[in-house]
Amino acid sequence: PMSLLPGSNIVNSYKLALFGGQTEYGSTIAPVAPMMAVSLISALVIAIGKIAISLLSAFAIVYFRFPFRMFFFWAIFVTLMLPVEVRIGPTYEVVSDLGMLNSYAGLTVPLIASATATFLFRQFFLTVPDELVEAARMDGAGFFGVLHKILLPNSAPIIVVTVIWQFTNIWNEFLFGASFSDYTSFPMTVALNNLVSSSTGVKEYNVHFAGAFIAAIPTLVVYLVSGKYFVRGLMAGSVKG
Repeated sequence: PMSLLPGSNIVNSYKLALFGGQTEYGSTIAPVAPMMAVSLISALVIAIGKIAISLLSAFAIVYFRFPFRMFFFWAIFVTLMLPVEVRIGPTYEVVSDLGMLNSYAGLTVPLIASATATFLFRQFFLTVPDELVEAARMDGAGFFGVLHKILLPNSAPIIVVTVIWQFTNIWNEFLFGASFSDYTSFPMTVALNNLVSSSTGVKEYNVHFAGAFIAAIPTLVVYLVSGKYFVRGLMAGSVKG
């Protein structure tokens, strides 16, 4: 039976997964370290972008009075019914026409808006007492002063939820990375898929599993560091409808 303890080849397997090289069977392994950098940069850019856009969208929907306000909110919310697979074709055409294939822009811009994050921020803003906002307005704070001094500091749990959620989703995203990138700019998930393939016909599962463990480390670290804030954020975003 297979042993639960690591074998004697563990160091070499992790070395091949990270930095690439030639295996004893003659297979050439592409390094996943540069692909991890691609995934990390993409995940951080998308997470920060989603927070900025969703925060401003929810703020406008809750605190501004304009025609068809709720229509626009539900129009944003309905986009949750459209999974990535449904819109991959039109999105690819737009990205290609804009010349953003094989670039960070192509990996980040199509995914930078989020209906889920907008909904979470809206639900949280609805729980903020109107008296607190009115007091800030009476003290001379404008709308963006209220956002900067009151809403943004109190939105820390929601921001943490959004960062954890979106970072994990983008880190594990496969379809966009495989469609919008070539072998020089593949994200981590696509690189893992390529690790198990070999021109010699030998399946290098030891290297593949080592790469999978390496790929899981960033998300585990994020959850361990900010797990309690994640629970607090979910509670804060679901109090009032």
